[in-house]
Amino acid sequence: MLRNQSFNIAPLHEAYAGGLPPQAVITEAYRRQQAVGDPGIFLHLVDRETALAEAAALGPFDPVEKPLWGIPFAVKDNIDLAGCPTTAACPDFTYQADADAFAVAALRRAGAIPIGKTNLDQFATGLVGVRTPYPAPLNALDPAIVPGGSSAGSAVAVAQGIVSFALGTDTAGSGRVPAALNGIVGLKPSLGALSNSGVLPACRTLDTLSVFALSVDDAFAAFRCAALYDPEDPYGRRLPAPVLPCLAPKIRIGVPCEKTRRFFTDAVQAAAFQDSLEDLAALGGEIVEIDFTPFYDIAAMLYEGAWLAERYTVIEDLLQRAPDAIHPVTRQVIEPAKNLSAADAFRGFYRLQALKRRVEPLLADVDQLAVPTIPTFYSVADLAADPLGPNARLGTYTNFVNLLDLCALAVPVRARSDGRPGSITLLGPAGHDGSLAALGRRLQQRCQAPLGATGWLLPPMTEPTPAPAADEIALAVVGAHMSGLPLNHELTRLGARFLRRVRTAPAYRLFSLPGGTVARPGLLRDTVGAAIDLEVWALPKTRFGDFIDGIPRPLGIGTLELEDGGAVKGFLCEATATADAEDVTRFGGWRAFLNAQTHSQQASKESDHETA
Repeated sequence: MLRNQSFNIAPLHEAYAGGLPPQAVITEAYRRQQAVGDPGIFLHLVDRETALAEAAALGPFDPVEKPLWGIPFAVKDNIDLAGCPTTAACPDFTYQADADAFAVAALRRAGAIPIGKTNLDQFATGLVGVRTPYPAPLNALDPAIVPGGSSAGSAVAVAQGIVSFALGTDTAGSGRVPAALNGIVGLKPSLGALSNSGVLPACRTLDTLSVFALSVDDAFAAFRCAALYDPEDPYGRRLPAPVLPCLAPKIRIGVPCEKTRRFFTDAVQAAAFQDSLEDLAALGGEIVEIDFTPFYDIAAMLYEGAWLAERYTVIEDLLQRAPDAIHPVTRQVIEPAKNLSAADAFRGFYRLQALKRRVEPLLADVDQLAVPTIPTFYSVADLAADPLGPNARLGTYTNFVNLLDLCALAVPVRARSDGRPGSITLLGPAGHDGSLAALGRRLQQRCQAPLGATGWLLPPMTEPTPAPAADEIALAVVGAHMSGLPLNHELTRLGARFLRRVRTAPAYRLFSLPGGTVARPGLLRDTVGAAIDLEVWALPKTRFGDFIDGIPRPLGIGTLELEDGGAVKGFLCEATATADAEDVTRFGGWRAFLNAQTHSQQASKESDHETA
């Protein structure tokens, strides 16, 4: 029976609550590793008895104190795992790790149990998964297709159901491309959210650990346990603790406009992406097409100048001492950095900054981006014929992400018409990992794509509690600050997250205030009124002052009575400001009023056209 047990976290914890011992699951993980029969997945396995002893030492089942209690996981072999070698897929570079990487230690404290170190493109340089002196991992869904890299072994271990989740790393897309190729989730956190202490860098300024899992919920659960600030990591950041918000009713989603979409003649992939956009629209996404040219220009910089030189610093000594120890393709990619100068690096910084300015208004106009995770598929034979071209093209929609300090989530969606896995990646500003997960988990539930090669069903999701955390304040918004409307970014840039939709008690009037560059409402308490639609957002208490500092007269923050008898802080308007304002109470909310205006304008245009 255990052979059919899903290793998703929720089903495993249900089994543990029913008395299943964690040793049985760890034993099954090792059995599955043997049964898959792919020698390229793991470069080193933790001694089975050691893993069983760690499982036995967990104590009574306690998923509150240890959210990952008894969950088996794997670690990419450029991340330290105490007592195991770290090779970065280069035998001559090997060293024995005396201690866990900071994030690995956090996961073990949360109850997760590591079973081994996974294969990778050597020194995490590549998106294909075959640049290794060891046997390359086989794609879990089609061995003829590359497994994706550089975190190939980690992705395949998850897709084959050997472990519940696995750590990878991501500089150019190594935590997303293998996810797409193996039909699983790839979570690339905000830079600095996960510590890089104990991780061999590729590009130290751009690297992050990543998480592979079969579901968005599992990936986010592992991410939350590992997302602790590390003062010893020079690139660590004090970001808010990741919290899963409710899905906002409306989300503006930027996508490449049709003329700037790149699929390299793969019409099936193009059609699959369009289908995914329809699924996003059904979940409340407003699709906004944008010119992606500057994003591609940024992506092209990742293997030039400063960032190629960063890769060179990692292997400089080995390259000079024993160049033949380095995979020939890896050497071909990195060796040109020997001819770069400091001036080249600064020219790169200047160009990147100029390109960032070009994309800033594009990013500011949307809540998230959605892109194909990969533009097309490549076979192992394709890479044998051309080791560089397909690799570069696989990074089309990933290479720019870390250079722009975005977080990312690769989500498996409906299979393509030819049966190959579908995948899109959601992108957001640093610190918005939870918002990506809120949409990503709903998208995964809607699409019900196969979970890698496991044949397991996606566990049902539970909605997050629509309540603020201890360090947040609930704030109701009534107009342009609502999701999908022009001023919503003033909340989200401060780290606010959507909680719920509510209505006021039937004691308020809503007005459309005159003036201003953005149409705005005024909510006024009145003895004769109606129930008005609101959205409640959780705003970090430390940012509340920043938010209200930008609120102009005649608006202010007061206490609103709700239809359910509760109360919440929210926008109110001074009574004197409504004298020349239009009363729009009859619409029951600002969004309904705007929709009515839009319909009226469209009808007027159609009437004018018919008259003409």
